[in-house]
Order: sequence, then structure tokens, then C-alpha cells
Amino acid sequence: MNDKINTRKLDHLKVIAEDKDVERSGSGFDAIRLTHRGLPELDFAEIDSSVEFLGKTLSMPLIISSMTGGDSDEILRINKNLALAAEETGIAMAVGSQRVMFSNPKAARSFELRAFAPNALLLSNLGAVQLNYELGLEHAQKAIETLGADGLYLHLNPLQEAIQPEGDLNFANLSEKIADLVQSLDKPILLKEVGCGLSPKDIELGLKAGIETFDLAGRGGTSWSRIEYHRRARDNDDMGLLFQDWGMTTVEALVQAQAFKDRARFVASGGVRSGIDMAKAIIIGAQVCGVAAPFLVAAKQSAQAVVDQIEVFRREFKTAMFLLGCQNCSALRNNSSLVI
Repeated sequence: MNDKINTRKLDHLKVIAEDKDVERSGSGFDAIRLTHRGLPELDFAEIDSSVEFLGKTLSMPLIISSMTGGDSDEILRINKNLALAAEETGIAMAVGSQRVMFSNPKAARSFELRAFAPNALLLSNLGAVQLNYELGLEHAQKAIETLGADGLYLHLNPLQEAIQPEGDLNFANLSEKIADLVQSLDKPILLKEVGCGLSPKDIELGLKAGIETFDLAGRGGTSWSRIEYHRRARDNDDMGLLFQDWGMTTVEALVQAQAFKDRARFVASGGVRSGIDMAKAIIIGAQVCGVAAPFLVAAKQSAQAVVDQIEVFRREFKTAMFLLGCQNCSALRNNSSLVI
């Protein structure tokens, strides 16, 4: 049985733990300054941070972004703790790529999470490029069924594939395959980059294919190019370092995406590292925010550790709302008057 994908998942976790510089910073949020209200005219206790997303109510606009999956007790523990925490705190969770469960059926257990999160919004995940290889409708349906998912992330990672020794690089006519899947699947599909941002042309192609929700996933968080550098086949191959900061920042991607705000929904991910970043992302057009790396260390410990970290984000986010004089997320979204 081919378990190279499973091994790669474990390699990724090891690199993230050992190389602090895979966290690149520079998402663009620090450059945004917000108006402060000394007289906010609000009772902090009455601030409502909830949002509606994909037919479910989230207690705040936060998704635990895709991280991992595979045939490993460590990976199973991580995903279980993330799912338990998502359920307890009322936020959403996306899993890592489920392709691994088709090469190693034992990996499916790391995605069987609905029992731990019966009410949470859960999102499956497959690499879009695999539609040009071995995966299709049957695999997408199986991925959703295994997780008990409310939707499917199709992730776009051309840079990561280009750096990977075993990368799949046939992205030709991929939007047509995506359109076919949108037509055939009975769950919503979200299109997601993994750290380089989605351009307006990408969004145009996605809309034409029937996609309504886009995870812009810009530069500024975890660099998958740098992670894959550690897995290079040749010692003199520095491509992963050369391209480690390639792409648009999350803020740049969000600003450019506003041309489509009446036709699409946007998830802001890539370097979202605080509740203040979340507030800024909502102000410039995101519906929800995705966060991964800050929860990974906690997930290795316990579900409660993840809950504690989520509650830090909640307090930061609600405090930002309070200091901006915004009682709910609708008062934040696309409110340019809050930016200095």
C-alpha cells in the first residue's frame, strides 16, 4: 500500500515544530489602523459576535483552518481535539487534505470527527489539482461522508506542488473540472488557496465554475514553500526558500476581492494571529476568518488547550468590537469608516 502521502503529513508536522521561520508574518494587518471610540455607547456584555455561514450559526466568525490528517495516533489526537474544541466553542473546523485516506484507508479514522462535533460546521478538504489525476466525484462524496461534512474545500496549491519533490503540476483546464464537480455535488464547494492568495482572475474563474465562497489564504502565515524546502530531494535545491514569501498578502487579496463582494463570500486566512486581525479582516470584507498555526501546539496537548486558545481570540475580537463601537458583526463588515 502506498503510504507516501501519510509520511508526508508527518514530515509537515515535524518541520512546523522544528522551524520557527515557516511562520512568515507580514500578512498586511499591522498596516491597517482603526478608529478608537472613547465613548462606545455599548455594554460589553451585550456584544454579539455571532455570524451566519453556510447555513449554520457560528459563535464568532472563525474557522479552524485545514491542518492535517492521516494514519497516525498523533494526527488522530490533533484532529479529535480540534473537533471537540470547535463543538464546545461554537466555531467551524476544516480538516487537512483527505486524499491520504484513498491511498491508506486506515487514515480515514482521522477524519471521522462528526461524533466529536455533532453540531459544528465541518468542512472536508481535497486538492483541486487531483481532479486532473485520480480523484473525482466519488472521492469527493466519500470525503464528505467520512467527515459528515457541511461542505468541501478544494484547495489550490500550485507553489507547494512546484516545490514538492513528488508534486502534481497539471493544473490545465482545472476550472472545468471544478465546474463539473459543483454541478454534481450536493454540498457547497469552497475554493481555497494555501498561502499565496487568490487573484481577481482566480475569483472570476471560480464564479464561472459556480463557486460562491472563496478562502483567499494570502501570504503572511505558514509558508508551505519553506516547509517543502525541508523535504527537497537535492541539498542544493533552494527553490523553497526563494519562493517562501511568494504571493499576495491576505490584506492585498481581500482588498482586490472587494470587486466581487456582491457575488461571493470570502474567508480571510493566512497570518490571522489575533482577534484584532479578525476584526480588520471583517471590516475589509471577509465573512469569516481562518486560523490554523496558533491552534496546532494546543491541539497536541488537549481539547481544553484548544478551547483556551479560541477563547483568547474571542476576547480579543469582542474587545476590538467594543472599542470600535460595534455591537455586532454586521456593523463591522465592509465599514470603511472604521479605518483611519
